[in-house]
Amino acid sequence: MAQTQNRLDSSRMGEMPEGKLLLSLAVPMMLSMLVQALYNIVDSVYVSRVSEDCLSALSLAFPAQNIMIGLGTGTGVGVSTLVSRALGSRDQDQASRAAGTAVALGLVCWGLMALFGIFAADWFIRSQTDVESIRQYTDSYLRIVTIGSLFVYQEITAERLLQSTGQTKLSMWTQMAGAVTNIVLDPFFIYGWCGLPAMGTAGAAIATVIGQAAGTALGYWFHFKKNRELPIRLRDIRLPWPIVRDIYRIGFPSILMVAIGSVTNYLMNIILGTFTSTAVAVYGAYFKIQSFFFMPVFGLNNGIIPVIGYNYGARKKARIYRTIRYGVLFATCSMVLGFACFQLIPQVLLGIFSPSETMLAIGVPALRRISISFLLAGFCIVAGSACQALDKSMFSFFVSVLRQVVALIPAAWLLSLTGNVDNVWWCFPIAELTSLVASAFFLRKTLRDMEKKLGGAA
Repeated sequence: MAQTQNRLDSSRMGEMPEGKLLLSLAVPMMLSMLVQALYNIVDSVYVSRVSEDCLSALSLAFPAQNIMIGLGTGTGVGVSTLVSRALGSRDQDQASRAAGTAVALGLVCWGLMALFGIFAADWFIRSQTDVESIRQYTDSYLRIVTIGSLFVYQEITAERLLQSTGQTKLSMWTQMAGAVTNIVLDPFFIYGWCGLPAMGTAGAAIATVIGQAAGTALGYWFHFKKNRELPIRLRDIRLPWPIVRDIYRIGFPSILMVAIGSVTNYLMNIILGTFTSTAVAVYGAYFKIQSFFFMPVFGLNNGIIPVIGYNYGARKKARIYRTIRYGVLFATCSMVLGFACFQLIPQVLLGIFSPSETMLAIGVPALRRISISFLLAGFCIVAGSACQALDKSMFSFFVSVLRQVVALIPAAWLLSLTGNVDNVWWCFPIAELTSLVASAFFLRKTLRDMEKKLGGAA
């Protein structure tokens, strides 16, 4: 009975009306992403009440932490697409081998980040700031989250396997379990509630790792209980090169995009730090706030990718086109809402971080100028995901390089030469306009290539 139900859950990917299907898959993930965004903000809100230096410390740790998560999510993109295609082609054995490989890759990623935390964290921090208090806060946070990253990789793996078969509600509960656990535990470890020692940023890191462990446990419990059509077999937890190659042929551009984003954040921290550490704190606060509007779009993409992947495997190109159109519509609505909030109530948004007058003076114009880029970002994000799902992942990578390497950082550096930090924020709309032009070009080319490959398919 359970196997029959799971088969029905995956087959609806090729039969349910696209708008309804996309919402049924994406809304649970969007909700879980909103909870994740809430967790990100709460984490920073808690430490900002310790000091502004603590908030700056989380901003400095973010590039490395983002690479850590990017390794997992990029691998997950490849696994999710590979599993969805295998299920669409009715090859369940191949899907199970991909699932086992994903577990093994999670262990490899953990080993890499643990080595970074042990041997390279101090250099990474010192290259960004010479303020000793900020260095100490960053070091205590970064070492814990990298050495304890075993759970973030396995949680992401479990979530992606659930998403691949349309079990997005279970994926939502997995993410929510980790985020809620983190939110609840934060004040106990940061402030020392109930007799615990007050550990500041180290406490935030400990709560993060425990939350990820909770999400991992629930995610795998859901998988083994509910995802019967996709068993993880012990003999498949290995690294067969053909499957690893296929996973990273799809997912590696996502990892590179995250890595480029992390390098961008790293360089932005350095550029802004030449003005004041408060500008770095503003930049970190911006990333926490914008996640409320970008995270739902990324959740939407987690629904778009398996739908396009399934229908690509099933040779249903009309459904692919309609899925992309609905995706752009839903993503743009979220971005317009974000633009309105950043323009109308920037003081309220920054107010949750206990800002100083200096932070408000820098932050209000920053949010208003950066948010202009939101109006273009929805299309760019969906276009990139469509290219990934249609076997053109490198196109997404090229767009990311153009946006951040060619446009964002050079523009930020040139604008910083004016000596006015307010001018630096214009680099974001400039970069997004570059991304829009490139995304439109590559999406059109991808769809033309799909037409040639599928020919007269419906």
